[in-house]
Amino acid sequence: MIDLFLPSFHVHSVFSLVIYHLSQKTFTVEEAVETIGFGRFHIALFLIMGSTGVVEAMEIMLIAVVSPLIRCEWQLSDWQVALVTTMVFFGYMIFSILFGLLADRYGRWKILLISFLWGAYFSLLTSFSPSYIWFVFLRAMVGCGVSGHAQGLIIKTEFLPTKYRGYMLPLSQVFWLAGSLLIIGLASVVNPTIGWRWLIRIASVPGIILILAFKFIPESARYNVSTGNNKAAVETLERIAKMNRSVMPEGILVESVNERRGRFSDLLDSKYLRTSLQIWIIWLGISFAYYGVILASAELLERDMVCSLQTAAAAELGDDSEESHSPCHCRLFAPSDYRIMIISTIGEIALNPLNILGINFLGRRLSLSITMGCTALFFLFLNICTTSTGLIGFLFMLRALVAANFNTIYIYTAEVYPTTMRALGMGTSGSLCRIGAMVAPFIAQVLMSASFLGALCLFSGVCVVCAISAFTLPIETKGRASCQLKGFFS
Repeated sequence: MIDLFLPSFHVHSVFSLVIYHLSQKTFTVEEAVETIGFGRFHIALFLIMGSTGVVEAMEIMLIAVVSPLIRCEWQLSDWQVALVTTMVFFGYMIFSILFGLLADRYGRWKILLISFLWGAYFSLLTSFSPSYIWFVFLRAMVGCGVSGHAQGLIIKTEFLPTKYRGYMLPLSQVFWLAGSLLIIGLASVVNPTIGWRWLIRIASVPGIILILAFKFIPESARYNVSTGNNKAAVETLERIAKMNRSVMPEGILVESVNERRGRFSDLLDSKYLRTSLQIWIIWLGISFAYYGVILASAELLERDMVCSLQTAAAAELGDDSEESHSPCHCRLFAPSDYRIMIISTIGEIALNPLNILGINFLGRRLSLSITMGCTALFFLFLNICTTSTGLIGFLFMLRALVAANFNTIYIYTAEVYPTTMRALGMGTSGSLCRIGAMVAPFIAQVLMSASFLGALCLFSGVCVVCAISAFTLPIETKGRASCQLKGFFS
């Protein structure tokens, strides 16, 4: 008789357990982030993770300000100078995919820390380069390390409430601007006095200091949930709520565990295939244009390629000057050149208010297509024979537009992919975009010397293709809050 009642008793117990769990309130990480809201934690997050942009900008911009010096020291030709930048981005390209895969499997925070340690170590070694070959190799290793800095943006994105992403992420451009201005300012003082080797050593210091601040930033709660570590996710969210003087949502954290994480085949799934392909085209083109502007600016100033500056240079040096016939064109930046670089670099935040408005009101796709179209136009404006002031104006607007392009595509890419493949999506996009950065030096530093208009037309044409690709993206991520974003951030 007892055995006859056991099955019914078991069924009743299971049924009661199911009813109990169904009666419990539940919440997702996205709902917790939205409930806790914006506060002191996010300010600290913004400052610390945003500072990764300072370090990255200094390492990337470093090549532009030391190129004239290494050209003279090792008597380099145009293609050898261009190869330095290309190899930096080659290392960046290879390790962007690797770090993206590792971050989706082992965590964003760990990979970010490793990338900073790697970058600082090889950057210091670069300052002791005994030859051109060693310099190229060590800078390529620095590029490998810098590629992991994108995990800082992913951590920021995954902790920010939805309505603040379109405002806070573009403001991160301020940190990149600060890094760019800092390295140019340091170069104007250090290069003429104690040399480029000490410039590299000094530029490594901010990255080393920032490593100490990483302990204040936790691992992404969304990453923890995606690996089934709900306990760690809850502890992180409770810490954020306490720091923000807010409250957690009622109930228990519930989120499905995804066994398949960070696989490249997911990016090519039918759901994301078209989006991924168009995003890769846009990333490649934006990077090509961005680093093209930076390197072309330095090249214009170093070689006096602007017509108004050519006339002045010819009057000062004469047609038969030794410098004009130097095969390696050994000419260092003058103080006025550094000033022009600083003014044009400030342009990177000039369009930030309009960029933020465009992203939040026009949407990511339309905003990006407009700024890419304008970028194409201003590249062609550089061919206009103008004064030094006119050149500064054109370069200022170009830097503003290419920075706006990067802001928008960063936000779009971080929003369009779900948590399980976001780091890989960002890493793959960042990796492929480095192809554009690898090609840019040979256009801005080699082709531009042979055909100035041809180089400008090439830059402009690529921007037009990107504008069309942005306008036809199949998914608009603007306003994907709450219920819509649950699918993307789960």
